[in-house]
Amino acid sequence: MTNKLANFLVKAKKNTYASIGEGGEIRLEDGAKELSYKDEDFSYRDRYYGSKDFAGEEIVWQGGKVIWGMNYYGMTTKDDIDAEKVYSFLKLALSNVTTEMPFRGPENLKKDNCEYVNKIEGSLKSFCGKEEILLNGQVVYQLYYHGGRIR
Repeated sequence: MTNKLANFLVKAKKNTYASIGEGGEIRLEDGAKELSYKDEDFSYRDRYYGSKDFAGEEIVWQGGKVIWGMNYYGMTTKDDIDAEKVYSFLKLALSNVTTEMPFRGPENLKKDNCEYVNKIEGSLKSFCGKEEILLNGQVVYQLYYHGGRIR
């Protein structure tokens, strides 16, 4: 896969959920929430269902042809947490996405009593990973993801 795709993914992710967050998306008839981004001949769509517990899919097209995708399922692990704080910190982590790992956020990010941890295997061609947010050292959020090239 190309550096162009990695660069596009970083731009798309920084210009969708990482900056807009929940509430800034288009709501579809079937209950899905959708965020999209376009740049030159690349298009990106992130469509998901749910809020505290959610599932979704990211798809990238180049020249009108689907070339890459990722599926994910995430959840808060405790009912009594401050979900707004957790998802605000998640947006911060996702805004630190890199071209070396353009899937979710960085490998690790700490701020105050929050920590984001992202473990991944593979490359843009085929990958799987898990991200977690810890609050005061306790896991309060986790997300599993996988995807890769589509041809």
